[in-house]
Amino acid sequence: MKEARTQPEPEAPRVPRPGAALAALAAAQFTVMLATSIVNVALPQIRAGVGLSDTGTTWVVNAYGLAFGALLLAGGRAADLLGRRPVLVAGLGLFAAASLSAGLASGPALLIAARVGQGLAAAAIAPAALALALAQFPTRAGRGKALGVWGAVSGAGGAGGVLLGGLLTQAGGWPWIFYSVALGAVLVLAAVAALVPDAGRPEPGRFDLLGTATVTLALTCLVWGLTGARGAGWADARVLGALGAAALLLVAFAAIERRRPYALIPPGLLTTGRVAAGNLLMALLGSVWIALFFFLPLYQQQVLGSGPLATGAGQLPLAAANMLGASLAPRISRRLGVPATVTGALLVEAAGLLWLARISVDGSYVADILGPSILVRLGLSVAFVQLTALAVDGVPQRDAGLAGGLVNTTRQVGGAIGLAALATLAGSVTAHTHRPPLEALTYGYRTAFTVSAAILAATALLALPLTRRTRRAEPGAAAPRQDRTTDHAPAT
Repeated sequence: MKEARTQPEPEAPRVPRPGAALAALAAAQFTVMLATSIVNVALPQIRAGVGLSDTGTTWVVNAYGLAFGALLLAGGRAADLLGRRPVLVAGLGLFAAASLSAGLASGPALLIAARVGQGLAAAAIAPAALALALAQFPTRAGRGKALGVWGAVSGAGGAGGVLLGGLLTQAGGWPWIFYSVALGAVLVLAAVAALVPDAGRPEPGRFDLLGTATVTLALTCLVWGLTGARGAGWADARVLGALGAAALLLVAFAAIERRRPYALIPPGLLTTGRVAAGNLLMALLGSVWIALFFFLPLYQQQVLGSGPLATGAGQLPLAAANMLGASLAPRISRRLGVPATVTGALLVEAAGLLWLARISVDGSYVADILGPSILVRLGLSVAFVQLTALAVDGVPQRDAGLAGGLVNTTRQVGGAIGLAALATLAGSVTAHTHRPPLEALTYGYRTAFTVSAAILAATALLALPLTRRTRRAEPGAAAPRQDRTTDHAPAT
């Protein structure tokens, strides 16, 4: 009797390795950060190319940041409810289209509209990509490494934007900065489609349209008012009106959320783990971070006389320091504990800023910028990784996209507040200092760096009590939590 032949079992579908998926998702984050900084050194050429006014030139930068910061919460919640991978893919597609439109723009209106489109797409990409990246690594150690990569590419994207912007502007003209971003988004989209697995079914729930509209409008008014204050001053009626409207809308948002069955920000989110502490400290870090890399290129170009390409090339050692710090952050945290790691990183960054406060008119890149900037980048990268981990500490998987959107929002809003305040302070000091123009300008920058160092020192003191563990994760959290008796790594 012949033995029955058994049919071979079908091969299980290949699941991409987590490392490959993380590389694709980190590339998405890199692209978002690249678009934030790539226009900075090309603004004079963009202004001449499309006929922008002084105000219009400012909005080439502000339009992206405004849309990005205002829509991050909505983007994060959409990723949770509609599916993180579909939202990420759609965001990358829109990002590529908006970037191409910006490069083809022949007038101010189309260019600024395209930058708004980039910001809207980035608000979908950033939280969805972070949630997907964390989902690839369920263990605490794996997530620490993933967040280290995340911090490295975030810093490298900002530095790479300055370098690439200077290189492309000098070699091919300003439209190529947008063409390169469009091409990068298409390549990342292909990598995500091939390497990032589906995260499963979207979480059940309804989209909180009223709450989302209210908080988005509030954040729009807030960021618009803060960016407008840099040019018009804090006493300007439009600035005061925008800030007042933002305050009223945020109060209305809080009242709305208390009664919504599907609130945009669930009531327990900010009391989970150390989410509130991570977001507060990230806002304070962001207030200094964005301002720092606004003033440094200005000092290099306006005082030291460096060109766009030289200014961009000067970012390479800083990017390397950022990648080193981000990669070491999980290891340092395991050895020293979260409170000591965050506090130490903030103090290292504050020391670098105090060193930068010694810049002079007769200085140079090597003598005045390189050393302190490397110190700042090391501290910044370690703090960024740890605070991102705290901001998703113990968050249930169903809210991972929202938590990613929230921490990005606090960083953006904190940056807008800090940049507006520090730019106003530096401008006032420069205007009221009876010195030659370049000396007065340098003195304004030195004041901004000194105040930034003081803010970080105060943040470091806050970090000691705030980053200590207070409670365990709630059931259904995205990752296992460590025991209360030890606190050597963030539980995410």
